[in-house]
Amino acid sequence: MTDLQNIEPQALRKLIRDKKVTGHTSGMAKGYIQANVVILPLDYAYDFLKFCFKNPKTCPLLDISEVGEVNFSKYGKDADITTDVGAYRVYENGELIETPTDVKHLFNDQMVSFLIGCSFTFEHALLEAGIPLRHLEEGHNVPMYITNIPAEPAGRFEGNITVSMRPMTMKDAIRATEITTHFKNVHGTPIHIGNPADFGIKDLENPDFGEPVKIKDNEVPVFWGCGVTPQSVALDAKPELIITHAPGHMFITDVKDSELSD
Repeated sequence: MTDLQNIEPQALRKLIRDKKVTGHTSGMAKGYIQANVVILPLDYAYDFLKFCFKNPKTCPLLDISEVGEVNFSKYGKDADITTDVGAYRVYENGELIETPTDVKHLFNDQMVSFLIGCSFTFEHALLEAGIPLRHLEEGHNVPMYITNIPAEPAGRFEGNITVSMRPMTMKDAIRATEITTHFKNVHGTPIHIGNPADFGIKDLENPDFGEPVKIKDNEVPVFWGCGVTPQSVALDAKPELIITHAPGHMFITDVKDSELSD
């Protein structure tokens, strides 16, 4: 059986491309950056670039492809963004219409692909520090919630930010904050610790994306900005076409997470 924790990125991307790995990628290719994916028509690319620039906590931009290209010179030279994500979401005019395992049939030479930092990247550092992560212990995707906090609008893109949540003791939450200070390009420090109602989350048992996790009596919910935010703002921007990764199904890059740590 393949050791997916310690596999090289190129090998993991091939398994994903060949549909041999189809689940969420948290904990895979340990030590390498994982990225959220947004693919847009060129006409929307500049507005989305501005949106990322204005919202670095939720949309920390790692790289942009050349127009019509399926790879990234630094983050995945031999990659194919249309096949190397385990599951995609396809929106037309703000409506989710398809969740395919590749998007070759939708890609054309006027598309631009964006890689956005993902909190899965700093999870390795948290685990190395002895901070347990409940979603990994329970074997499923991290829970994500749409908040009532508006993102900074840019052109045609506006909407509320999405956050991921990991329960921790307050002691571990403080340590996690210190550790993620060094990962500014992949969401950085938490945006909130404690009461989810403070920013409009009514029920932690019913995340908007991912699966719920158990929160113990001595733990508090810790929330980070989440790169699923573009999916929620897509519902408002209503571009004729936007393709994203399905939550938890990340693009595995060739760059080590240590390269993003300062």
